Amino acid sequence: MIKLKKAVGAGVLSLGLVVGLAGFAGATSGTIGTSGPRSNNEVTSESHTNMNVDNNNNVDLNNESDQHASSGHARVESNTNGGSAASGDSSNDNMVEAMVEVDNSSSAAAFAGAGTGNGSGATGSISNTGPDSDNTVRYESEVNTSVNNDNNISVYNNSEQSAMSGSAEVTNNTNGGSATSGSVSNTSSSTFTVRVTN
Repeated sequence: MIKLKKAVGAGVLSLGLVVGLAGFAGATSGTIGTSGPRSNNEVTSESHTNMNVDNNNNVDLNNESDQHASSGHARVESNTNGGSAASGDSSNDNMVEAMVEVDNSSSAAAFAGAGTGNGSGATGSISNTGPDSDNTVRYESEVNTSVNNDNNISVYNNSEQSAMSGSAEVTNNTNGGSATSGSVSNTSSSTFTVRVTN
């Protein structure tokens, strides 16, 4: 009795893996000839392919903006002829732009042809055996595939803004001038773009 066995295993843990598995197991052949009576002849070919792809993507975007703007104090006081006073401008500007791309699509290429190449070229023959012989040609192909995509996306944006215009006073002057308090402004712009392809 002659037995031919072939076992193939592959474990894959990758982010964006490209593997061609066509013809992975390769050719297997076996021949038994001219055996006696009541022989037990068996040609066996076994192929086992186990593939696993785990993509764990954790994306955390955090933006926190705390802005305060306050114009100065303008005051004209206790003058015969009071002039003018103007408080200056104040401003805050904050801009955040983030772009994140996660692409796991190429992981699927690891399975391309996984089930096509295992049986190619597998041959077996039994000839010229005696009477009452038990002859078997057997081929087994097993392909187990698993893809797990775990995507955790977290986006946090917190913008706190406060603006206060300064005081403008004209007081206790014979001829009072004018006082102008300046303007204040806050500007915040946040842009988040997240693309996940599995």
